Amino acid sequence: MSGRHVRDERGVAFPSPLVLLSIVAVAMAGLAFLVTSGDDEADQARVVTSTPSSTPSASPSPTEQPSRTPKPKPSPKPVERGEVFVEVYNNSGITGLAAGFSETAAAAGWQVVGSDNWVGTIPSSTVYFPPRLEREAESLARDLGISRLMPAVAPMRFDRLTVILTGDVA
Repeated sequence: MSGRHVRDERGVAFPSPLVLLSIVAVAMAGLAFLVTSGDDEADQARVVTSTPSSTPSASPSPTEQPSRTPKPKPSPKPVERGEVFVEVYNNSGITGLAAGFSETAAAAGWQVVGSDNWVGTIPSSTVYFPPRLEREAESLARDLGISRLMPAVAPMRFDRLTVILTGDVA
């Protein structure tokens, strides 16, 4: 019995799935290494270093990259005041405040579609805007001398700018 393998009744033990997965992972990594490793000498031969010459050439050589100036970002289109709806509300005890600011906004070119009283608590005069009209809100706030801008909230309409005045605007 010394020359023969003795097999007991336990049978053949197979490796655990973790060992099998590890073997497959190592094999795949080796295969990936062989596939992606190129001829290093050929890669190094493609790298060309240029030394500055004393005379500048009129056209860049194929290995030199011409200096690129960054393209200027297009400037945003100007705010079209007449295309933006504006509502003006009075949240103060000052009679006619919303009507007066409506006239000021209309004179600046804004399309004022209404003015009324606002019931609620607003800390200071504010221009409320939907996300797509943020630039327009900044411009309207400058025109009216209002420094506070906030995203619009319900029950405000989301297709226009809403101005709520608290009497703190000169």
